[in-house]
Amino acid sequence: MSNASLPPEARVSRDAVESLLGRSVDDVSIYRRALTHRSLLRVYPDRPVASNERLEFLGDALLDVFISEVLYERLPDEDEGTLTRLRARLVSEQPLAAYARRMDLGARLLMSTNAAQNQGRDNPSILADAFEALVGAVYRDLGYAAARAFIHDQVVAPFDLMTLATQDENYKSRLLEALQAEGRPQPTYHVVRETGPSHDKTFTVEVRVGDASYGQGTAGNKQAAEQEAARRTLEQRRAAHT
Repeated sequence: MSNASLPPEARVSRDAVESLLGRSVDDVSIYRRALTHRSLLRVYPDRPVASNERLEFLGDALLDVFISEVLYERLPDEDEGTLTRLRARLVSEQPLAAYARRMDLGARLLMSTNAAQNQGRDNPSILADAFEALVGAVYRDLGYAAARAFIHDQVVAPFDLMTLATQDENYKSRLLEALQAEGRPQPTYHVVRETGPSHDKTFTVEVRVGDASYGQGTAGNKQAAEQEAARRTLEQRRAAHT
């Protein structure tokens, strides 16, 4: 399907895709689908626009297989429970959204104006789904080896797996401990925005320490949004001390 047959909001160029991936591709249309959020289908119900949900399904399975293989090979002394927990740290919603942000994937997504205005380009669930869809697209277009290389570069390479295996993933606890060590007040978490229908709400939560506001996090439930806000606050603190 050519770009010419699509509305402008549903088009993506070869240059944009290859810049995103850092390599040449064959079938641009499959990456266009990987970048298409379902909100765009509601805007153009009679046009040939397909969402990324099927590719997301495929990418999710590929990530589980490839990451499981890497962990199995690199951590031969760890038991099944440890490997399962570590895999979750690498391929659950929040880390997947972080990989997407590192690629600036949100800015490349094809979505409705309404979804974009409702923080869709930084919504962890949408970003995680898009990252999974992109994995699926690479696999369908370029094959197993290319998909594995993409996952290695984006998911495995940035981390020391041995350190990650013992790291505390509770960002709220880590932030509390850091502030207590400095003699500062404990952080509080405040919902600053709720969007979406009652059955599918998205919450944005802000960290406050005393009268100062810090990181915000957005997720499909308050607990996950609080963890994301704490994670971003920890990142802000690290950046301020470097």
